[in-house]
Amino acid sequence: MVNKAAEAVNKMTIKMNESDAWFEEKQQQFENLDVQLRKLHASVESLVCHRKELSVNTASFAKSAAMLGNSEDHTALSRALSQLAEVEEKIDQLHQDQVYADFYLFSELLGDYVRLLTAVKGVFDQRMKTWGKWQDAQMMLQRKREAEAKLQYANKPDKLQQAKDEIKEWEGKVQQGERDFEQISKNIRREVGRFEKDRVKDFKVVIVKYLESLVHTQQQLIKYWEAFLPEAKAIA
Repeated sequence: MVNKAAEAVNKMTIKMNESDAWFEEKQQQFENLDVQLRKLHASVESLVCHRKELSVNTASFAKSAAMLGNSEDHTALSRALSQLAEVEEKIDQLHQDQVYADFYLFSELLGDYVRLLTAVKGVFDQRMKTWGKWQDAQMMLQRKREAEAKLQYANKPDKLQQAKDEIKEWEGKVQQGERDFEQISKNIRREVGRFEKDRVKDFKVVIVKYLESLVHTQQQLIKYWEAFLPEAKAIA
């Protein structure tokens, strides 16, 4: 509990001391994108469930129409009901195909990006921790220098060399902390640029495929119903 509270305070301090507006802006963008993608992913999953249910109901209706057609004495009506059952069976297959497209083309992509965004946000958090480690080293170096000054003031030369060695050690840690922070910041900039470019490209490809699947489904529906229309009109 104490560690979590300390980490939260540390993050707040880092955010307040953020000197590069680019990181603050990008982090907020990713937070917003994550929220929106999760909502869209949930909606698409709901759509998949709806289409599955629609497919089941369509198949049930097709069977009922076929049974009714077999028991109907009126020839034209019996033939129309049998044809209707065949149309509904074809439509059921269309629904199943669309469920496949909804899930594997769209829902899976969104799920992948939700998981990827979680990783991206983790990298930003790691940058904060790296900054915090650097700041801790600076604070410790300051304490070591203050301790050296006290030893000099107290005229304790026997402990001065150890104090100087510790100062040198922490100066190295401060320099390493700064290098680590600069390196992770550089890496994040590069990877974010690549991510944004690839994300747009991937979404374009998938959205086009998904829209094509929707158009194909609607075209097939129209084709099936237009073919059935003469049978319905022939009932007399």
